[in-house]
Amino acid sequence: MNTAPHTDPKSRFTAFDLSLFKEGKHYQLYGKLGAHLASETDAQGVHFAVWAPNAEQVSVVGDFNHWDRTANPMGRRPDDSGIWELFIPDRLEGECYKYYIKGYNGYEVEKGDPYAYAWEEPPRTASRIAHLNYAWQDESWLEKQTRTDIFTVPLKIYETHIGSWKRHNDDPTSFLSYRQLASELPTYCKELGFSHVEFMPVMEHPFYGSWGYQVVGYFAPSSRYGSPQDFMYLVDTLHQHDIGVILDWVPSHFPTDEHGLGYFDGTHLYEHADPKKGFHPDWKSSIFNYDRNEVRSFLISNALFWLEKYHIDGLRVDAVASMLYLDYSRVEGQWIPNKYGGRENLEAIQFLQELNEAVHLYCPRAFTIAEESTAWPRVTAPVQLGGLGFDFKWMMGWMHDTLSYFQKDPLYRRYHQGQLTFSMVYAYSEKFILPLSHDEVVYGKASLLKKMPGDAWQQFANLRLLYAFMYGHPGGKMIFMGGEFGQSHEWKHDDGLSWDESLGAPNRGLVAFIQDLNKLYQTEPAMHVHNYDPAGFEWNAIDDAVNSVISWIRKSDEQDDSLLFVANFTPVVRKNYRIGAPKKGFYSEVLNSDNLKYHGSDVLNDAIIETAPIPYHGRTHSLSLILPPLAVIVLKYQYDE
Repeated sequence: MNTAPHTDPKSRFTAFDLSLFKEGKHYQLYGKLGAHLASETDAQGVHFAVWAPNAEQVSVVGDFNHWDRTANPMGRRPDDSGIWELFIPDRLEGECYKYYIKGYNGYEVEKGDPYAYAWEEPPRTASRIAHLNYAWQDESWLEKQTRTDIFTVPLKIYETHIGSWKRHNDDPTSFLSYRQLASELPTYCKELGFSHVEFMPVMEHPFYGSWGYQVVGYFAPSSRYGSPQDFMYLVDTLHQHDIGVILDWVPSHFPTDEHGLGYFDGTHLYEHADPKKGFHPDWKSSIFNYDRNEVRSFLISNALFWLEKYHIDGLRVDAVASMLYLDYSRVEGQWIPNKYGGRENLEAIQFLQELNEAVHLYCPRAFTIAEESTAWPRVTAPVQLGGLGFDFKWMMGWMHDTLSYFQKDPLYRRYHQGQLTFSMVYAYSEKFILPLSHDEVVYGKASLLKKMPGDAWQQFANLRLLYAFMYGHPGGKMIFMGGEFGQSHEWKHDDGLSWDESLGAPNRGLVAFIQDLNKLYQTEPAMHVHNYDPAGFEWNAIDDAVNSVISWIRKSDEQDDSLLFVANFTPVVRKNYRIGAPKKGFYSEVLNSDNLKYHGSDVLNDAIIETAPIPYHGRTHSLSLILPPLAVIVLKYQYDE
């Protein structure tokens, strides 16, 4: 094998590329930096390029040269870009490699490629030369997405951790591959009626217990589950089942593993040098230097890479709050104020705005979601209006208040009804997604089912009630895997879900209820056309805290499409309960979470219920109902005489 270096390679960089890179505006760097299979003067080979401006010496080491640091030295470009390049004229696909870097300060290290398309399976740490060729079959899906207004369609998200959704029956320690997952997950999500799968980070990460949130290989799906093409196949299959794909994406911090981005060329290249800005005390990881143009190019290129090369439909940006505040999780003296003396991270704000503008410009079919847990204003407002430019934001306040309420004994819920209703004070300040995420079912927090008070029957009734309240509330919906069938124990990333539990009668009833909720959300315009608009919601009755009953209306553009929700948050059956009706006439019960098919007690109303001319709740007519225990009923107007 000929491993002699080309000291004067034909560069992949144009002057325009270099100008954009240095300005922080090059958003397709993944096609320039890294290792790229190519041909030069009719010889097959690989172009290598790495950004290491403060290195004294760089070479490519790998299987093909027996990891000899002297065999393939790279050449520094004769400009101020800080880029080193080399062309090796051999067929090296699949070979492992790293960059040997010697800094001016004597620092020596072998680094993985920041732009590598593939890596070795951890705990091995080398990058792998790979291509991204794949014959996609999802043209109809992508074309449909370009015509879809994401704010007027029902967003029903199933959050999934690839390594622990399911394991092999004969070997519970063995992961399902991307292709094995593709044979089961799309069909499952389709049957339950979810519109999107959200994957916790798939990017290569050295520590499995980080759940993917400590990323080393930003441009590579984890090799634990297969090749880049295998992950493409999974995305492609989901799309062919009309299911979108959202990825969790982590531009907030990265791990300090030696083979990663940290102290890359003997200097703090990707991270801030000062630990008061460059080290995260909670996660013991490095924080990106958003003030550096080349770092912003790296991150925005990475976001677009997943949208363009892997056909991803949306990115949920992790830990946005930690990016926005310089004093996040820090005490006095542990953070550096901005130039105005404030705690806002001005560089991170600019980065997030540029990110969202780039996504919407270059991939308008895609959307972004902010995991932002504070009251930072205008997260989902356009950048032109001073916002951050995200499409959606997780409604963390709703999640915490609602779960706090549901964990209370129904006897005391009358004193806390405001926890259910307060969210509507700010529900339209942003475009919200209501998350019941993985963070709520780990580390001793218990599963959603076991958060609920009462005996086993009441726990399942409470869980159905929680989901019905969630779906009736404005905003997108998200459920973490296992919650759809009421897994009894909290999530454990080292195990698969307890699929044997899903066979139980109450569990099967819960699954049937999720299916019907998703169907109602999909087919009833009142449930989604004004999800992010005050025109779609109206309180009907919230004054009966004594009985823990509330009622509200979801509305579309057609009055007759309105849905009346009535929720009873106690295990007491309420007979002859009078509620104001938005319109006189005849109503039918289109959903009742206490239905026997959901493993409820089957306390149902008549098939047709007529209003009476009795004023109630500010309405001229009202309905006399029977309210089932720990349940929601949904009524729809049918006709008038």
